[in-house]
Amino acid sequence: MRLYWLQSSLKLLKCNRNSLWTRSVHSLSSTTQASGQNTLSTTPPVQPTEVIDSDSNREEQQRSLHIAVIGVPNVGKSTFINNIINHKVCPTSAKVHTTRKANTAILTTGQAQLVFYDTPGLVTQNEIRKHHLEQSFKSAYRHAIQHADIIAVMQDASNSWTRKALHPTVIDTLKTYAQLPSFLVLNKVDALKSKRVLLDLIKTLTNDTLRNKRADRKVSLQSDSIGVRLNQRETSWNHFSDVFLVSSITGSGLQELQDYLVDFAKPRRWRYPADVYTDETPETLIVESVRARLLDYLPQEIPYNLKCELEYYNVEKHVVYTSVTVQCPTPRIERLICGESNGKLRQITERVTSDLVEMFGQAVSLTISTMSGGKRNV
Repeated sequence: MRLYWLQSSLKLLKCNRNSLWTRSVHSLSSTTQASGQNTLSTTPPVQPTEVIDSDSNREEQQRSLHIAVIGVPNVGKSTFINNIINHKVCPTSAKVHTTRKANTAILTTGQAQLVFYDTPGLVTQNEIRKHHLEQSFKSAYRHAIQHADIIAVMQDASNSWTRKALHPTVIDTLKTYAQLPSFLVLNKVDALKSKRVLLDLIKTLTNDTLRNKRADRKVSLQSDSIGVRLNQRETSWNHFSDVFLVSSITGSGLQELQDYLVDFAKPRRWRYPADVYTDETPETLIVESVRARLLDYLPQEIPYNLKCELEYYNVEKHVVYTSVTVQCPTPRIERLICGESNGKLRQITERVTSDLVEMFGQAVSLTISTMSGGKRNV
């Protein structure tokens, strides 16, 4: 068993924003011009079909691996996936439950294709009621795991309250799918100053089934875990094949983890073309991006009660023109979204536009309108 002490950097896509404009009272539109190459096609997405290469030898060399990324809410699963594939395809925010369904992100490198399933945070029935989540919320991660070759369990190493124990839902999931290999990803290690804390944390989460040996900038963990029982509280798992220390924000450790997954890939034809990064439609990505930023800018439970709908989508001369309507339960909440002199709605629109530019790699003209009591405010 191996522990990778990871230090690397990730270069994120940089885009230039050129222009923003405002339309009427509750409708804001902004246009941003991107520089660089396209990162995501704005044409209807390619359905998951197996790629047939004219060169049969190349087809025979293709390998792929499907990875289900699981963990409790807000441990950084979506940010991790976006940065390891170097494309923003999964919505992210500072609040929990940004991811409401399993999303697919694809990275093709050389002859290997890595397919990541970004799953909703594992929750209890009480959390489903509290956050008005769909009952399908709990089944989304199961569906992803059933299509995966390996499970990545993500744990927030920076949270001193929860980092020393795997959540019961995580343990139950690992026990249910014990036939699949799994590895542990300790995220947000950049927030920790002591390496000793990480080594103690690994010992705790793996039920003391690993022994560490540092060599240069790597720590190799050899396993003697056969026959070792979980502790009585079942807060650890003794069947992890590997442990990785990463920071999704800084990019530390992501390249080494990517290399590990590529080596683990199975010989088989790819499911997606090499230039596809997600199987989601552009329309869905736009709506999810708006909803994610509403979570960031609105307090408490308010954004969970909002409904976002795509009103218009079109691509003309390398510019994405789109409009989204936010349905508000009351006029008071609508005023809260818009803010004084539409200041808050302007901020939200600018932020979403920036996200979409990074996502599509081209100019975006976005309009966000609000609606309450069946009346649309434009």
